[in-house]
Amino acid sequence: MRKILHIDMDAFYASVEQRDDPALRGRPVVVAWRGARSVVCAASYEARRYGVRSAMPAVRAERLCPDAVFVPPDFARYKAVSRQVREIFLRHTDLVEPLSLDEAYLDVTVPTIPSPSATATAEAIRARIREETALTASAGVAPNKFLAKIASDWNKPDGVFVVKPARVEAFLTPLPVGRIPGVGRVMEKKLADLGIATVGDLRGFAAEDLERRFGSFGLRLYQRARGIDERPVQPDQPVQSISAEDTFASDLPLEALEPEIRRLAEKAWAATRKTERVGRTVVLKLKTAQFRILTRSHTPDAPPASLAQFTGIALALCGRVALPPSTRYRLVGVGLAGFREREELLAQQELFVAPGPAPTLP
Repeated sequence: MRKILHIDMDAFYASVEQRDDPALRGRPVVVAWRGARSVVCAASYEARRYGVRSAMPAVRAERLCPDAVFVPPDFARYKAVSRQVREIFLRHTDLVEPLSLDEAYLDVTVPTIPSPSATATAEAIRARIREETALTASAGVAPNKFLAKIASDWNKPDGVFVVKPARVEAFLTPLPVGRIPGVGRVMEKKLADLGIATVGDLRGFAAEDLERRFGSFGLRLYQRARGIDERPVQPDQPVQSISAEDTFASDLPLEALEPEIRRLAEKAWAATRKTERVGRTVVLKLKTAQFRILTRSHTPDAPPASLAQFTGIALALCGRVALPPSTRYRLVGVGLAGFREREELLAQQELFVAPGPAPTLP
């Protein structure tokens, strides 16, 4: 049986800012540029008490917390701290799967440093992080990645929560189904229509029934409700794509999708800021009311440098959807693909991209 940790730095970007500037400690800090198109990259726990959350529009965060201190993000500094934390992980196991700058899965079934238990290993890692970076991290300890990720959020900030194999069913049964990754607002409503509010309710449905209703995701729901997750920790898996998508409560025409595309672009863009790699290809995904899936993409000469550029390309891709105006859409997604190392992309641009005006969609 595997012993998996999910370690998540507490309010990472905001905590780095508070650590480096004593005047910010104890104050509601929002890491974001000010402006109508800016989104929150991170919020301190003092700001979260007002309802401020990552990926929220900065103008809304300012309305919720007028006394918030807005700090522009410094990703170079955050990446340097992330590398420090990663090095601590690697002292304890070679099996480290980073999810972003501030979180990772670790397989400590056979730790590099002898330890009496996975919980002791988690505590040792958290202690080293505190000592070497003056920051705190929370950890989930469990037999698999799914359970460990839920557990890491249980005693935040600066806590540990353990899900022992014998307690998996008892732990999962009362949880709202929305705690299962992939269950968003729309899916939560569909499950509620079936009388499913908790993971325990979900466990009462057969795999065949869930698969018939929700396809392959239904089978995943069946497995997660039973705490089943066979995915191994995969070290050194570089980010290939990042996206955000949503299913509408009612089908919409193409001309009504702009607000949704802008909202999802903000969410996807905020997620891309957490990786050291750079994405270049903008992707628009649509699903019609008849479940036909369309994708349109564009790869500019240089990666999108701002949320505005990213959103502009995504909106322009709507012009490539050659379906009748009467077509209705049940889902839209916006993403960035073709991720490469920053240095590699810069070298390519210097060799092949001549200076000139910003590219437009053909």
